[in-house]
Amino acid sequence: MDMPSPNPVILAKKPRLVERLLQVLPPDAVIHLESETRAYECDALTAYRCPPMAAVLPSTTQEVSDVLRICHEMGVPVVPRGSGTSLAGGALPTADSVILGVARMNAVLETDYENRFVRVQSGRTNLSVTGAVEEYDFFYAPDPSSQLACAIAGNIAMNSGGAHCLKYGVTTNNLMGVTMVLMDGTVVEIGGAHLDSGGLDLLGVICGSEGQLGVVTEATLRILRKPEGARPVLMGFDSNEVAGECVSDIIKAGVLPVAIEFMDRPCIRATEAFAKAGYPDCEALLIVEVEGSDAEIDEQLERIVAIARQHNPVELRESKSADESARIWLGRKSAFGAMGQINDYMCLDGTIPVSQLPFVLRRIGEMSKQYGLDVGNVFHAGDGNMHPLILFDANKPGDLELCEAFGADILRLCVEVGGCLTGEHGVGIEKRDLMVDQFDPDDLDIQMAVKDVFDPKWLLNPAKVFPLQASEARRAA
Repeated sequence: MDMPSPNPVILAKKPRLVERLLQVLPPDAVIHLESETRAYECDALTAYRCPPMAAVLPSTTQEVSDVLRICHEMGVPVVPRGSGTSLAGGALPTADSVILGVARMNAVLETDYENRFVRVQSGRTNLSVTGAVEEYDFFYAPDPSSQLACAIAGNIAMNSGGAHCLKYGVTTNNLMGVTMVLMDGTVVEIGGAHLDSGGLDLLGVICGSEGQLGVVTEATLRILRKPEGARPVLMGFDSNEVAGECVSDIIKAGVLPVAIEFMDRPCIRATEAFAKAGYPDCEALLIVEVEGSDAEIDEQLERIVAIARQHNPVELRESKSADESARIWLGRKSAFGAMGQINDYMCLDGTIPVSQLPFVLRRIGEMSKQYGLDVGNVFHAGDGNMHPLILFDANKPGDLELCEAFGADILRLCVEVGGCLTGEHGVGIEKRDLMVDQFDPDDLDIQMAVKDVFDPKWLLNPAKVFPLQASEARRAA
């Protein structure tokens, strides 16, 4: 993956830059020694690494504003970073950039249960938002697999989803407002503690913009009452295609589970060895969860089980207790870690129409044989957000490049069947050169024109989202 060459003029500014940063930040918030900046050389896409020129850890919106103003005046690129869990290289620095991490900005600023919102600093982790309100039986709905570690800042940047997004939506459906700092240091308030704002939908532009437009420092999030109850059912099938057909039939029937999760045999075996969740020995399994009152749960599961029986499941297990529900979910929540014990892998993120699941799963299996690389499939089947895990050997010359080529073909397949390149991981560096497969030149030009408005010098999060040649030309203009 190509990255722009470091600008020697910018690198030469480092001593003066560090001096100015220390004027607005405490000494322990400015990291500039090479041995220390290596901690920020990559995010969760660890195949690519590049230590930044420096890293800063502000604690307030004002400190973020001061940092951005200094970097803007000196022409220094800035890479915003939440918790560094991006699987698309969204927080990968360039050698002449400054990482701006929001990890120290983790406070709960306001909680309003009557109007159902919480306002937090953007460095707060996803799961801890629910932790701050669960005492009063509220929760924050988006629940990405990395929710224990990932920050709200990154969730907003990538429009993260999670297992329960089928019913509750993704980040954009649960985001009410933000405080954001533009590259020149200007602080703007967009949206707020109300259902909708007048004028342009700038909040919709910001959510999913991958740090290209500004640095979000505070977020107003919608919180919901916890449901009366929830219950999953586990279904095992003889093939990926049959499991995909079952998902499609559940959605077509008009039933709205809170989650439909898919795992294939490689993932099932890995998670069983890792978590011992008691999964059946089958080619594919679904975890379907519904919620509500006991009567609502019984009625929904009756309809779902009836649909599943039409596909001759090898196992059909409805949870009978909280412990059994936790065990059913244990394997799914452990899947990525379990697969990591087997081999290196690249986790993809593409979205397809649910009706295309059987075909796409079959084609991925065929391409796996063509490339000679195994694939584990684990994903949010209810909304078609796929996460194929391509296994490769990082120490074997050429394997990474083969894996990337395979991944690119899978993502192109997603676009071909009417889907898109990403559902919740973002574009980052991973998919930037595939953007031409989904968008024509006019589409991309309009998207870049939006960035021109917010960041005219193109200093925020360089080398991401847009094809490198196009973005570097814009930056040099």
